[in-house]
Amino acid sequence: MNDIFIWLIVLWTFIMLGLMAIGGYFMFRKFLKKLPREDGYSELDWQDHYIQRALPLWDEESKALLNELVSPVPELFRDVAKERIAGRISKIALDDRAKEITLDHIMKGYIIATPKRDHKFMKKKLNELEIDYTPYADLFQYADDEKQKFSIFEQTEKISSRSE
Repeated sequence: MNDIFIWLIVLWTFIMLGLMAIGGYFMFRKFLKKLPREDGYSELDWQDHYIQRALPLWDEESKALLNELVSPVPELFRDVAKERIAGRISKIALDDRAKEITLDHIMKGYIIATPKRDHKFMKKKLNELEIDYTPYADLFQYADDEKQKFSIFEQTEKISSRSE
């Protein structure tokens, strides 16, 4: 009886340490995004700035489409994914000096803000919604990549200069 109890405590200790390590990893990643860059603002500060500036450009239809596009994301991470994608879409629309957020802006921002590892799910969702993503195929190379530590907000020049 004593041996079983000791092994349960050891097992519980390893489980708790594993869970704390996983949680710490995600907290550390969030901490790194909150660190200020050379300009004094963090990635999350810029994201919030673009969302706030472009808020009047979002109509109900574009908000509904964004909500539909992030629906495959697990609920626990959905708000973070939605803010990240909305920040990217907002920056693209502001750089284009758009009067409203269009499907073109949404597609560009959605492709670039979605991590490369999730492209299979993204394409499946776009096919379900019958949205043709082939005109944007060249943008997949600029998508968020965990291995290349660039800001998704640094890709604007490449997107703006691409031929339509």
